[in-house]
Amino acid sequence: MRITKLIIALVVSFAAATACANTDTTRSSVPAGPSGGPIKIGVIVPLSGPAGPNGEDVLKAIQVQADLVNQSGGVLGRQLQVVAKDDQSNPATGVSAANEMASEGASVVMGGWNSPVTLAIQPVLTRAGILNITTIPQNASILGGADPDAIRMNAGNTVGAYAAGEYIGETLHAKRVGLLVQNDAYGNDAGALVGQRLRSMGVQVVSEQKFAYTDTDFRVPLSNTLAATPDVVFSANAAESSGMPAMAKQYAEARATAPHFAGLGTVSQKVIDLSGGAAVDGLVSADIYFPQAPPFAEIPANRAFIEAYQRRFNGELPDKYRALGAQSVDIWAKAVRNAGSLDRARVASAIKGHSFPGTILGDVRFTAGGQMKGKVYAFTVAGGKIEVREEIRVPDEVWESRG
Repeated sequence: MRITKLIIALVVSFAAATACANTDTTRSSVPAGPSGGPIKIGVIVPLSGPAGPNGEDVLKAIQVQADLVNQSGGVLGRQLQVVAKDDQSNPATGVSAANEMASEGASVVMGGWNSPVTLAIQPVLTRAGILNITTIPQNASILGGADPDAIRMNAGNTVGAYAAGEYIGETLHAKRVGLLVQNDAYGNDAGALVGQRLRSMGVQVVSEQKFAYTDTDFRVPLSNTLAATPDVVFSANAAESSGMPAMAKQYAEARATAPHFAGLGTVSQKVIDLSGGAAVDGLVSADIYFPQAPPFAEIPANRAFIEAYQRRFNGELPDKYRALGAQSVDIWAKAVRNAGSLDRARVASAIKGHSFPGTILGDVRFTAGGQMKGKVYAFTVAGGKIEVREEIRVPDEVWESRG
């Protein structure tokens, strides 16, 4: 009888413990692995397909920065372990990757190259209690949408649209603008915001042509755009390894007199090289980071990251995308130390509204909504190289409006 009662007591005790465990649904509950073991940093980026090379670059930079953090003692006395998943630039694949990250105990997920994928994985990571530090995507809804704790490194489409409007209207003195935009969450958002900004400045949008993310032949939409006789053509093309180089090259081959202004963050030295180098001289764009230009060349953390990256990858110079991947690790590690915890909500609170001195991008501050604030610089292509021009001043209220 005593044995029967003991068995019943054990069963009841086990059931109660199980019930308690199953009712713990707080969104800041993060499975971070055993105390003292490695902290898993999840990375969800495309590692195959049109943006595969881009994702590989971001992943390499995240690993380099994680190694630098480990060499300085890790985080909370623990080493960082980078775990990567290929989203194939596909939202459904990204959701599967996010579920795998949750089951494997990731404490944070870095990355995202495509806005559609990032928007798709946000609800999954939120339910799993995993903080998402968005590295590259620019859609305005990434902040203030499905993920209340989301953090973003890159400037968003709101900032990009303001900067494009300022330069196109005030510096290039355009009165008629044609839009060439990617037909997805990134491009449609960028096109709508740029169009809105231009119209508010009295600039007429005379044409809007759309294309698929996987497209590499833009001769028809480009011809239709130029037929509307714009003073400037604005493009939003996030396919850095395929579509954007093809677009820049075909635009140059069309010998259009209207300048081509590519959306913020869509032109790197890799794009220029793939486009034919000096063949695309005159291409204009804007961005927030240039590794060897002032003020970044004088920033100690930036120099340390570049040196570590070049030692590992045969002297290759990291671009903005790679720097933002590394920056996401740098900021997260500092925030975890400040919070004294891996708790999702506490780490997010340690980032939002706070300043971080001495990062890869210098002294930076985050808005209350989670957007990293920086400076935007116009540049052109001259002799096949990026030539940084003046700063495009973006008001604080534009950064605050979800970036």
